[in-house]
Amino acid sequence: MSRITPKLESLKQAGRKALIPFITAGDPNPAFTVPAMHAMVEAGADIIELGVPFSDPMADGPVIQRASERALAHKMSLRKVLELVREFRLKDDTTPVVLMGYLNPVESLGYRNFVEKAREVGVDGVLTVDMPPEESSEFLPMLDEAGIDPIFLLAPNSTNERIAKMGQLGRGYLYYVSLKGVTGASHLNLDDVERKIREIRKLTSLPIAVGFGVKNAETAAAVAKLCDGVVVGSALVGKIEAAGADTSLALTEMTALLSSMRMSLNA
Repeated sequence: MSRITPKLESLKQAGRKALIPFITAGDPNPAFTVPAMHAMVEAGADIIELGVPFSDPMADGPVIQRASERALAHKMSLRKVLELVREFRLKDDTTPVVLMGYLNPVESLGYRNFVEKAREVGVDGVLTVDMPPEESSEFLPMLDEAGIDPIFLLAPNSTNERIAKMGQLGRGYLYYVSLKGVTGASHLNLDDVERKIREIRKLTSLPIAVGFGVKNAETAAAVAKLCDGVVVGSALVGKIEAAGADTSLALTEMTALLSSMRMSLNA
């Protein structure tokens, strides 16, 4: 079993919601990533989603696209992302880590090779944006065998049939994309989110994390009332981008945002 389910169960028993930050591995440089992961945990992160940079991130908005470009400029690859997870595990063997990205780098490495390396370094979950459940029959058994959770994305227009399918095949949690469009979009409608999550809960018992459009502590707290976990990505990556070469400033700004979200979620 991965670290994800025990973590979410312990949070539920404590009456708390999961705070799940996302950053792109290697952005703004490879040396920043592991210290940032540790800093996010200290600021209240429960699970970390680590983005695998890709040259054609079709589901991502401009902020995360530019993060991938910065990481790729430093020759960041899936193999190097896995090594960053290995380095993180030297000091933290409890915080769940989910790799989030696209299928092409996994296919290039090879399903079996990727799964074995991911298990070895301590990856807990894999969210492959462009792998629908209908095309996952080869990959999923390997993940299950390695104790790595396959995590699926649900959208506002996901049908009941598709929700049930992803709930059946998924592990850990389901990631509900609260907005139509790419990452970094705005105009979050909480009434729409609440209605959709009620539909999803009728079809699966998996925990539900909500992302896209979570930009500040107030929004995080409002979303958390509706689900089991809150994902914050573009708002953090934007802090990294705004800080430029000043990585100390980036860490300060990131942890300040996460700490404020943690306090709001706990309240």
